[in-house]
Amino acid sequence: MKKTDFLSELKKLDPKNFIFLAIAGLINAFGVTVFISPVGLYDSGISGTSIFAEQLTPAAFSLSFFLLILNIPLFLIGYKRQGLGFTVYACFAVICYSFFAWLITDVLPVDVSAASPLAETDLFLCALFGGVISGIGSGLAIRFGGAMDGIEVLAVIFAKKLGITVGTFVMGYNILLYIIIGVVNGSWILPLYSIVTYAAAIKVVDFIVEGLDRGKAAFIVTEKGSDICAELSEEFKCGITILKAHGFYSDTEKQMLYIVINRFQIRRLKELVHTTDPLAYITINDVADVFSANSD
Repeated sequence: MKKTDFLSELKKLDPKNFIFLAIAGLINAFGVTVFISPVGLYDSGISGTSIFAEQLTPAAFSLSFFLLILNIPLFLIGYKRQGLGFTVYACFAVICYSFFAWLITDVLPVDVSAASPLAETDLFLCALFGGVISGIGSGLAIRFGGAMDGIEVLAVIFAKKLGITVGTFVMGYNILLYIIIGVVNGSWILPLYSIVTYAAAIKVVDFIVEGLDRGKAAFIVTEKGSDICAELSEEFKCGITILKAHGFYSDTEKQMLYIVINRFQIRRLKELVHTTDPLAYITINDVADVFSANSD
């Protein structure tokens, strides 16, 4: 990307999103450090991997450290696929998550070393509330243009090539993670309770962003089909189908555009379409599977 294009993309970033991403990082850190980590439970994805890595390494390597070194490289890998805006937002969200996790565990006068300050050693309560709270944080991060876990970026990149959905990829990673933890620790109690955490979190994320493991099919009815296609094609680098349409009430010729995107791209699609045609009509539906002759 040229320097001028890079600066132009940076100027498009919304300051409001950074505020909500910081809040999302705080919420996620609270759920993980106050409920999940103190009793030895494990979050999903890279967050769960970071908790496990912290337990296996010297005290100098904290949860915050692993959150940064494991997550940010994955977001940078996904830069070309997801775009500059998403990458900046996601890295910022993870930095906030890591910072607030460090603040809670190492700075504030809160003892989270052996039990939850709120649920004590009740594994079910910790699993349930930890999952719900961290799910709220992850859902908010996605809703405002970023992400809290780099494993989802890998899923977006590699799931299609493996012939599976994004959700199946993430679930497979988590199952493998919990199996490894059970084998290494010689006990299955904590990994099984961690599945409760994962189930609670995924339901909350699903509620907030309307879908975790599905693509999104957008139908756009507009009179400026060519202009919108040019914008969407440049932004998402994917195919678009144009269908002829006729407005019944307006009695005018229109175009109906069909495009399949992932959930990270919904907000940007709405912005591009309504900037080009404020009167465009958009509907977005879940897509369980997408098949294409193009393996890319």
